[in-house]
Amino acid sequence: MHTPFRQLPVIIGAAAMAAYAFMPASAFNFEGQRTATPIKHLVVIYDENISFDHYFATYPHATNPSGEPPFYPVPFTPWVNNLVTANLLTNNPNLNPANGAGAANPFRLDRTQAATEDQDHSYTPEQQAFDGGKMDLFPKYTGSGTPGGAGTFGTTGQVLGYFDGNTVTALWNYAQHFAMSDNHYGSTFGPSTPGALEAISGQTDGYQTVGNTKSSAFVEDGQGGYTDIGDVDPVDVCATQATDADNNENMSMLGTNIGDLLNAHHISWGGFMGGFDLSVTNANGSTGCARFTTSTVTNEAETDYVPHHNWFQYYASTANPTHARPSSVWAIGHSTDANGQPDPANHEYDINDFYAAVEAGNFPAVAYLKAPAFQDGHAGYSDPLDEQAWLAHVINFIEQRPEWRDTAIIIDWDDSDGWYDHAFMTPTNPSFSLADELDGAQMCGSGTPLPGLNGQPVQGRCGPGPRLPFMLISPYAKPNYVSHTPISQSSIIRFIEDNWLNGERLNDGSFDATAGSIMDLFDFDTRFPNPPLLLDEDTGLPAGPSPFP
Repeated sequence: MHTPFRQLPVIIGAAAMAAYAFMPASAFNFEGQRTATPIKHLVVIYDENISFDHYFATYPHATNPSGEPPFYPVPFTPWVNNLVTANLLTNNPNLNPANGAGAANPFRLDRTQAATEDQDHSYTPEQQAFDGGKMDLFPKYTGSGTPGGAGTFGTTGQVLGYFDGNTVTALWNYAQHFAMSDNHYGSTFGPSTPGALEAISGQTDGYQTVGNTKSSAFVEDGQGGYTDIGDVDPVDVCATQATDADNNENMSMLGTNIGDLLNAHHISWGGFMGGFDLSVTNANGSTGCARFTTSTVTNEAETDYVPHHNWFQYYASTANPTHARPSSVWAIGHSTDANGQPDPANHEYDINDFYAAVEAGNFPAVAYLKAPAFQDGHAGYSDPLDEQAWLAHVINFIEQRPEWRDTAIIIDWDDSDGWYDHAFMTPTNPSFSLADELDGAQMCGSGTPLPGLNGQPVQGRCGPGPRLPFMLISPYAKPNYVSHTPISQSSIIRFIEDNWLNGERLNDGSFDATAGSIMDLFDFDTRFPNPPLLLDEDTGLPAGPSPFP
């Protein structure tokens, strides 16, 4: 059960309540903003570490064993590029003997196997697993098995496991009612921090070391600077890496992000992170940076806030390193308080602040949301069942608001976790750094790398990387639609720019200029906008009495 996240309004700490001295909306004189589409509110739910085939390998056909939430597709569900249509469930290239004991075919993971091991999703091992596009060395380079697990589940072959609609039931139901892409990729190879940066700046060049040195987290960009390829904490009061012997570094980023452009046009926005409010005390008594939650699925106790997942904290212009609280609920999303002074939060908030602002009628134009860590989907400490509870909870909340009529919700993931996916896109941005090995030593793709911050070609940004799921939930999403248009994580930025900023770009080498458009997922001419789809948090089935034993 997930009762702590079922009740609304959410419980917030005493200090937070004191800060929410509700002031009338007239205290802020923000003019309405014109948009290129009917979308006035974009919510980006950014989850963790899933490849497309890991969740949609057999979509829309589920196994439907007794006692599990059933899934039956509606007629005329469209074709999807997955392991079934690619004929790769058997005689898979990862039977390659080079994978040793982990050599295997893909296999279904049951709900009882929702708690899996974290796979290797580093920049170089992912390229090695791709093996020049053969996609045949995942167990060898990214695979990790659960100790004591039976069969392939206990070997590096676990990396070939996939869930179906009896476990990721909510996502499959959202796909039936709304739209998704089967041609969406990480903008580059690598783990969470690069993925977070791609979704707000389209740029991993401009890495700046703060403190000691973790050489595996960056590469020389070839122009006198550095490119981020690893997970490193930002400068943050809750960051632990500065004292961690294995990860002894913090970092910041040069350049600009989408928050800077939104600020320049006085458009409300915010980054909302689980665990960010240090005044909150959880039911288990934990508080501050040490707030944690124990999942009943994984039995892992995980700190709610993860600094290296916090997109905007890496840029001085949009950072809130002390986790300062907003001056009021009406200041959430805005740069200034009711008196026209800079608001202390600087657009960085707790996830509870999102609920509070929306309930007060102060729904930001753009909101990036991150779950408390145990619900973010990251293998090793989270899982698809806890992730499902989070997704259904926040989406149900939004769908029941009057703003639903002009809202778009994107569900995206920051990286693949190294999970097997069969799709390969030839790099459109090559790199020849010491960390690149897709096509051999110091080789990933061919041609000239795209420019970085200084306008010259830079190394360490090879991409696209692994294929990831991408879903659009909106009254204007094409129902039961699968888009095959190539897009990437940086396509999120492009939509914001096209919808609110008249196509203005970040420049400085950002992938926003080259990312595909997500417009194929929308139908703005529809006469019948999609109604809300309210799902049960535990089962992922449409809300109501359970239809299964």
